Amino acid sequence: MKVIWSSFAENTLADIYNYYRDVADIIVAKRIKSEILLATKLLIKHPNSGQVEELLKQLEEGHRYLVIGHHKIIYKHVEEGILITDVYDTRQNPIKMNNPERK
Repeated sequence: MKVIWSSFAENTLADIYNYYRDVADIIVAKRIKSEILLATKLLIKHPNSGQVEELLKQLEEGHRYLVIGHHKIIYKHVEEGILITDVYDTRQNPIKMNNPERK
């Protein structure tokens, strides 16, 4: 099993990195990015460790999530492995998660 990142999730991770690089410093940005990446690697051995994402349940695609700091990593099982579909700042309005770009 492998971890696959959607282009949307890659972009949101880059946005998170850039934000913390600009408002804090590069050390904080690297630490947050590393914590997120490490958590996704743990999904290889423990793919069901995250909780079911209730806000995406209507899609019936089995979305789950992990919370790392202020960030929610949204993922689902696909034939090729674990697909990371989004990295979401939990301080945002949860309704944003239903934005069509986030699927």
